[in-house]
Amino acid sequence: MNFDLIKAVVELVRQFMEQNESKALYSNDIHGFTKWMNTCFRDNSELEDSTWIGKKSGRSSESVINTLLVRIVRYAKSYSRSIVVNSMFSSQDDFIYLISLNSLGSMSKMDLIRHNVHEKPAGMLVINRLINNGWVEQTVSDKDKRIKLIQITKKGLDILDKHMNEIRKASKVVTANLTHPEQMILIGILSKLDEFHYSVYRTDLDATDLLDKAYEKLN
Repeated sequence: MNFDLIKAVVELVRQFMEQNESKALYSNDIHGFTKWMNTCFRDNSELEDSTWIGKKSGRSSESVINTLLVRIVRYAKSYSRSIVVNSMFSSQDDFIYLISLNSLGSMSKMDLIRHNVHEKPAGMLVINRLINNGWVEQTVSDKDKRIKLIQITKKGLDILDKHMNEIRKASKVVTANLTHPEQMILIGILSKLDEFHYSVYRTDLDATDLLDKAYEKLN
């Protein structure tokens, strides 16, 4: 039995249910799921002949993808700065961590840091800042008294709610003029990349040989 295929199908169903819950564009049955699949994964053969600067001189598609991803991240950070300037947030990491806790619930410090793909020292600075501001608090796990969990406070929820419209605006601007089907395709592609890289990062965020680990996994 091909368990990898089953896992991939389950993940697609999860994405369909999650996206359709807010958009309600398709019926919540096999027919709706099939339509969603056809929309998201339509034939992209026309992309095979894509061109880019430097292609004729040998620049690889991998190089272009890396450059474009870096540029998009920088654009996103620029939009986020406007939120920080007009708020009590010290950086975009403040509201990103709060959103993580609000969406996923309480978790350990290291789980929160790993979820946001930070090195431990940088992540701890963010968490300590949130604790000092009273936006998050430490609690003891009911299952294991040795484990301390971080959870968002009422004050944290209030500050997040106060700026949520601006945060949503920044998210919308980053996705720019992508159509809904294009967004679905991009989610699938980025999720695949994230799954690969997170499997490497979660072992040791502070490792100096992450490149070698990722390369070994790739090959």
